[in-house]
Amino acid sequence: MELLTIITILIVLSAIFGFINIKFLKLPSTIGLLVISIFFTAGFLIVGSFNEKISEFSQNFVTSIDFKTILLDIMLSFLLFAGALHINMDKLKKQSGPIIIFSTIGVILSTFIVGTLFYYVLMLIGLPIDYIYALLFGAIISPTDPIAVLGILKEAKAPKKLEIKIVGESLFNDGVALVVFITIFGIAKAGIHETTVSHIATLFAKEVIGGIVLGIVIGYLVYLMLKSIDHYETEIIITLAMVMGTYWLAHTLHFSGPLAVVVGGLFIGNKARKSALSDETERYLDKFWEIIDVILNAVLFVLIGLELMILTFDGKYIIAGLIAIPIVLIARFAVLSLPIKFFKKRLDLVPKTSLLMTWGGLRGGISIALALNLTQSMQHDLILTVTYIVVIFSIVFQGLTLKPMIKKFIK
Repeated sequence: MELLTIITILIVLSAIFGFINIKFLKLPSTIGLLVISIFFTAGFLIVGSFNEKISEFSQNFVTSIDFKTILLDIMLSFLLFAGALHINMDKLKKQSGPIIIFSTIGVILSTFIVGTLFYYVLMLIGLPIDYIYALLFGAIISPTDPIAVLGILKEAKAPKKLEIKIVGESLFNDGVALVVFITIFGIAKAGIHETTVSHIATLFAKEVIGGIVLGIVIGYLVYLMLKSIDHYETEIIITLAMVMGTYWLAHTLHFSGPLAVVVGGLFIGNKARKSALSDETERYLDKFWEIIDVILNAVLFVLIGLELMILTFDGKYIIAGLIAIPIVLIARFAVLSLPIKFFKKRLDLVPKTSLLMTWGGLRGGISIALALNLTQSMQHDLILTVTYIVVIFSIVFQGLTLKPMIKKFIK
């Protein structure tokens, strides 16, 4: 199917589903679009079971969409930059300690806790897999998704000190989680004996440190450019070029693109906002990136719903997915609890921070995109189905109940 046709269908569906949600359901946009997309896809599957042409068209359409490339290589950089652009650096600095621990050590620990528990659960239900593939699932499902959580936290009117921790962690742990995934994926492909500890450490340091340094350097250069002119059209184009150029350069140098874009976004959203942008430019820049964010979010959550068509509906896979939900939540609560206790005396934390951050750590399209990278020998169908179930539960059920939970615990 032609690229223009795919883009057209996705935009049309996003517009129609968005209208239905605003007019009738009135759910938070991410949740509403996802729910409508799932029901639409389920309807197509039912109708397709009676009509071969409809079934063939829908399958061809979804399989022709390279979800992982669209999200990881195209959409992710814009969405992360749009999110980072509105993060207050002064508030982020105050919470930097727990955010760094959550997004680094937390992701690594979560990967091993989830992977290990998942490995033994699968053996118990008669789906034994290699331990390395269970760890791959841990790496896939451990990162929380800033794209999913940003809008829901705003709707929930979460306290800023809670929001900054959840969003800050989500923005940074994507980059770290991608490095962890790439490392474990490489081990799974080459074999444990072909991979050394020094190689893993070098890869991790290069990706993470390289991404952060690249973001700072490009962020500063763009800041100097923005400071030297006052022409909002050109300045918006510069930020657009910055995002695309940074992500491409990071990919070429084998640095973390997500981390580079987030750091660059923080630089522009704070330093440039304070001393390089006129009021007019700031207003247009915010509106431009807000529109980019809304459009890409709409397309992303429609895409997540459509991915239902490529799942393997096996009873044991569904049971594994349902069991994986509490495993993921338990692992997140465990890795959050100790750092939160450590920082409790230093920072003014809201009541039940561990519980709220656990429930507010939504999984999203990034996890599905990573699962789609797996080969068939890596239990692709099983892990993709389980990942999809966890993601849908996370966005819909956790997303809808987060607001009442915040109201309950924070007076």
